[in-house]
Amino acid sequence: MFKRPIYRTRQLIGALKPRVDSIERAEAEQLLGPKLSSLFESMTKRDQRHSLDVYRTLKGQGRTDRDLLIASLLHDSGKAALAGVKVRLWHRVAYVLLEAGAPWGLRRLATGRSGLAALSQHAERGALVAEALGAPVAVVELIRWHEDDGTVDERQWLLRLADDSC
Repeated sequence: MFKRPIYRTRQLIGALKPRVDSIERAEAEQLLGPKLSSLFESMTKRDQRHSLDVYRTLKGQGRTDRDLLIASLLHDSGKAALAGVKVRLWHRVAYVLLEAGAPWGLRRLATGRSGLAALSQHAERGALVAEALGAPVAVVELIRWHEDDGTVDERQWLLRLADDSC
């Protein structure tokens, strides 16, 4: 009876004060290498935490595909400072509400260099930055299409499922 509210409370607290420990950071750096690690480091703690959770989900399923695991750590990197825009918590809340209730309003507001635009375009922005930093083509494509509803590629589907579960 109380498990769900307790879970949601912990989830909220975790989102407000996300933590990434040195062991997780070292594991990410080892997989990513120096250039892509700089992209991971440019992400907010919240996005780093989420990406590490997606990575852990895939690893927990026994996934070993290097490109998939790298993409799991960088799939939301287009929201990062290196992408050129600072995304605030209120942008995230507004984005979710508008996407669910008024997608036409989101399309209208998500323009230019706003936080809403960064969220709306983060997959493409992240792919472009990852490509510029020398990410493998498969990683770039996984980042670019990770939110595509019509995906048929197994790795994109696995990334999408893990992303949606975290």
